[in-house]
Amino acid sequence: MYKLIKPLLFAMNPEAAHHFSFNACRNLSQVPFASEITQSIFDISTPNDAVELFGLKFKNRIGLAAGFDKDAKIFDQFADFGFGHIEIGTVTPKAQPGNEQPRLFRLLQDQAILNRMGFNNLGAKDAAERLRKKKRTDIIIGGNIGKNKLTPNEEAVNDYLICLRELYDVVDYFVVNVSSPNTPGLRALQDKGPLTEILKEVQKLNQSLGNPKPLLLKIAPDL
Repeated sequence: MYKLIKPLLFAMNPEAAHHFSFNACRNLSQVPFASEITQSIFDISTPNDAVELFGLKFKNRIGLAAGFDKDAKIFDQFADFGFGHIEIGTVTPKAQPGNEQPRLFRLLQDQAILNRMGFNNLGAKDAAERLRKKKRTDIIIGGNIGKNKLTPNEEAVNDYLICLRELYDVVDYFVVNVSSPNTPGLRALQDKGPLTEILKEVQKLNQSLGNPKPLLLKIAPDL
């Protein structure tokens, strides 16, 4: 299928191709019986594919990473494609537009994409409202959380706490994202002092809300 549509996608700039693919998945779901057909083709997990991690049971090891469905707009539809989990975000307390375009680049020789989006999203509360309307109950949802671009590092912990509160009842696990090179100063939060403080306060709130969620940490791959 990809070979058939690749010429069309590569005729567009990368971000336009992203939105085209996203909207195609959303529109497909409106076709009668599309969900059932998609599941029959792609959702082929067996009981032997299941894996337990962090106290959660994933039906398989393949998930949709954060960045594609940033604002939790079509997670139910993506669940039809057989993913063992779907991670929304990165979300921040307040909506922000992200970096100026162009900010998504194809690396043809490496068969890869370079992403400089800059945490563009509609905000944690907006995503939480959509997640409360989810139809599929068999899919694990992760919440990838970050700080707003304009929040100084000294106040960054508050952004993570706001996001955790907003998403607490609607996700199964959290990812504390301190890895983006496109948010000024964010990677400084990977230093031992600031990172320890953030994780300490996030875990304190997590434990106080009654049903602690697994907390994962996203750091730069070169670390």
